[in-house]
Amino acid sequence: MAGSAAAGRWREQRISMQEHMAIDVSPGPIRPIRLISDYFPHFYPFAEPALRAPGPRPGDQATHTAPPSSPDLESEGDSDDSTGLGTLEFTLLFDVENSALHCTAHRAKGLKPPASGSVDTYVKADLLPGASKASQLRTRTVRGTRGPVWEETLTYHGFTRQDAGRKTLRLCVCEEPRLRRRRGPPLGELRVPLRKLVPNRARSFDICLEKRRLTKRPKSLDTARGMSLYEEEAVEVEAGEERGRILLSLCYSSQRGGLLVGVLRCAHLAPMDANGYSDPFVRLFLHPNMGKKSKFKTSVRKKTLNPEFNEEFLYAGPREELAQKTLLVSVWDYDLGTADDFIGGVQLSSQASGERLWHWQECLGRSDCRLELWHPLDGEPLQLSD
Repeated sequence: MAGSAAAGRWREQRISMQEHMAIDVSPGPIRPIRLISDYFPHFYPFAEPALRAPGPRPGDQATHTAPPSSPDLESEGDSDDSTGLGTLEFTLLFDVENSALHCTAHRAKGLKPPASGSVDTYVKADLLPGASKASQLRTRTVRGTRGPVWEETLTYHGFTRQDAGRKTLRLCVCEEPRLRRRRGPPLGELRVPLRKLVPNRARSFDICLEKRRLTKRPKSLDTARGMSLYEEEAVEVEAGEERGRILLSLCYSSQRGGLLVGVLRCAHLAPMDANGYSDPFVRLFLHPNMGKKSKFKTSVRKKTLNPEFNEEFLYAGPREELAQKTLLVSVWDYDLGTADDFIGGVQLSSQASGERLWHWQECLGRSDCRLELWHPLDGEPLQLSD
């Protein structure tokens, strides 16, 4: 009897496996698994690092939490795709009388810092198409601000009406590297077709910056040893424009009894050295040969593609005799221990054409009248037999 009673109690207490798992094992309501990133700090520019709050759990009161942000980012519109890189304010002026293009960089707003976090910036200007280093100008560096103010004017000498009709000005806002690091890509750039300018009338711009364009460098532009294979713009350059231009002053002086030739400056010269620059100087030769008095040369200007000389030379003789001669002007790159490299030249005489002919005849047709004129350089060496 006792055995049957114990067996009956065991049968009454026995439960199924499903019931056992439901009562003893089930952990209750399922909660979301936290992400591994919830345990690490997140970096927000110009804000203190903060931990990301875990997601809401079932049963918690619903609340709206805004992500951390910076007052600077909100006020300057970095979240807007159209102004994500910032804007640049500048003014352009085409000075026809002095054959110059003036670009005044005023300020930038809302710049997006690079990965390095540096905010030391400057403005670099390029004339396209053209030799890369020859047409590059830059402002000073303004440090420690996302809204730099430069108020600095960059001037391109030898800028003509023909240039205004077919050239484009590219402006880049660049980071100044620290600790001698290599320069990174520009923070942003913009381009202005110069045909839109009205001569002798300043025009102001406030334009959003865009990302840099990178294209393969044409083989025709590899004029210097060691030049980079890639340039920021694929350009087609005419042979004369690639060599550069020279500003000459001619005047027949009645008091000194001869022709005064002034070598004032050169612009946009072709780079001949591995560093992307040249060490230019100018040679003058009056043909037919008049001995040592027919040959002159200027001093050398080191590491530049836009040298300024301001040197003057005298060729004595009556005006009628000088009018029958030919003036050869050539620009060279000085090399120590090796032969100098020819950059370009120009020939002025009564046999020339266009502005070269006009410049030569006009200065010899009048006395004591100084005429200055820019001349594009030819790429072929000038050779005349004595």
